[in-house]
Amino acid sequence: MNFLAHTYLSGDNKFVMIGNFIADAVKGNSYTKFPEQVQSGILLHRFIDTYTDNHPLFRSSKRRLQAKYDKFSGVIVDIYYDHFLARDWNEYSAIDLRDFVSEAYSTLINHFFLLPARSKRILPFMVSQNWLVGYANFKDLDRVFKGMSNRVRKYNSGMEHAVDDLKRDHQLFHEEFSAFFPELSDYVEAKKVELGIEAESHKKRGS
Repeated sequence: MNFLAHTYLSGDNKFVMIGNFIADAVKGNSYTKFPEQVQSGILLHRFIDTYTDNHPLFRSSKRRLQAKYDKFSGVIVDIYYDHFLARDWNEYSAIDLRDFVSEAYSTLINHFFLLPARSKRILPFMVSQNWLVGYANFKDLDRVFKGMSNRVRKYNSGMEHAVDDLKRDHQLFHEEFSAFFPELSDYVEAKKVELGIEAESHKKRGS
């Protein structure tokens, strides 16, 4: 999953959310240098990624892109799934998307000193271009993919064309996301219990 889903799945604990945001920039056991609740967010992020990468529905989405995008297919599906979460946000949260994202940005900015160097480089672009809200529409999504493609230009990733493939099979990807995400949410709630993280309150009743 990508930034929006990880933020959503963090719940209301701001330090868990920070950990979830920085997790990709924290390698191995180096997470232990962070405050305890940030550590829990990093571990939660890792659990989410492992579950996602091995789920049949995610793999089905990824398989559709494999021949064209090879090792980048999983990254692309992560962002596709954030697109559907942003677009269908009101189905999953009682809080308005813009309000939710604004609060997340504020938390990360206010705790900038905690972020690893890689996360510090990403955050200004995320906030200024409002990625988390922009995932919902094709124009902003296209800008995100083109930016990613430029950053890995030497690999000729082809990600600048990823929105075209999303449009072509939009319904199929949406069906897979819609079936997958509730299962992921249930899994995350169980992991939160193991990690001692309180359940979130922003989710809709019965979701």
